[in-house]
Amino acid sequence: MADPSFDVVSKVDRQEVDNALNQAAKELSTRFDFRNTGAQVSWSGDEAITFQADTEERCAAAIEVFKEKLIKRNISQKAFDVEEPALSGKVYKVTGTLVQGITSEKAKEIAKKIREEGPKGVQAQIQGDQLRVTGKKKDHLQDVITLLKTGDFGIALQFTNYR
Repeated sequence: MADPSFDVVSKVDRQEVDNALNQAAKELSTRFDFRNTGAQVSWSGDEAITFQADTEERCAAAIEVFKEKLIKRNISQKAFDVEEPALSGKVYKVTGTLVQGITSEKAKEIAKKIREEGPKGVQAQIQGDQLRVTGKKKDHLQDVITLLKTGDFGIALQFTNYR
């Protein structure tokens, strides 16, 4: 029988993000403080979301409304990357992106932490944009999950295929 294992991934449920975006757009259209400010939020591509408003403050507030909706849908703030609003013509615009997949640098950083601080006999293999962690005992894998949850790698981590 194969050793117990699990995968470390960084993925976002697109449907949940779409629901959060639709809720934020509805709130922007109905809230009194956003009236006549031209505040909008919409998809611009597969992984990008555009925010726009007449003033920089309203654009930043629209971003905060969207982030609140992500939190309510249990999506980590680390999974959404956005810059500061910039003037584009007469309106302020900013594009945020969904962060998905583990880059090779982050994967090496996570694997190094597992090697240095994890229990003996646990290995981490980089497989594309995810890591496969294997060990002799399931208890050791639980310890690795706890270790990774306490560490801050700058990305949202999920643990899947636990066997």
